[in-house]
Amino acid sequence: MMPDTIVTIEDIPVMYVEGEKGTPIGEQAPEAFRRLESKLSSLQGRKFYGVVFAGCAYRACVAIAESDDPSSLPFPTWVIPGGRYARRKIQNWEEHIDLIGPAFQSLRQENEIDPDRPDIEFYRSQRELLVMVPVK
Repeated sequence: MMPDTIVTIEDIPVMYVEGEKGTPIGEQAPEAFRRLESKLSSLQGRKFYGVVFAGCAYRACVAIAESDDPSSLPFPTWVIPGGRYARRKIQNWEEHIDLIGPAFQSLRQENEIDPDRPDIEFYRSQRELLVMVPVK
């Protein structure tokens, strides 16, 4: 595992699907992504994010591409807030889904968290997930 880093990201305009409130995040994510991906004409070249609010609400997000017409798709739009984030990389994340929650927990314990911004999962590829928590 690579060492954690502090990165600064820009605001990211996205379209999203809300997870099923009241169910665990681990159950909200797959269903929300299934609903999101099923309406996109192609997944190729897309940037996908999972956003966790206060550990209980989840949004499956896709960055808005130049070729997108968000008004023609059945998704609300939003902006993932930029700023400073502590980041940890999880390799082969599909085989290590059990590491995602603990990665968020330890990053939150090891850093001074900005409570006004959500935690972010950036699905960089089929093999690489970046887990990020907002820091002051």
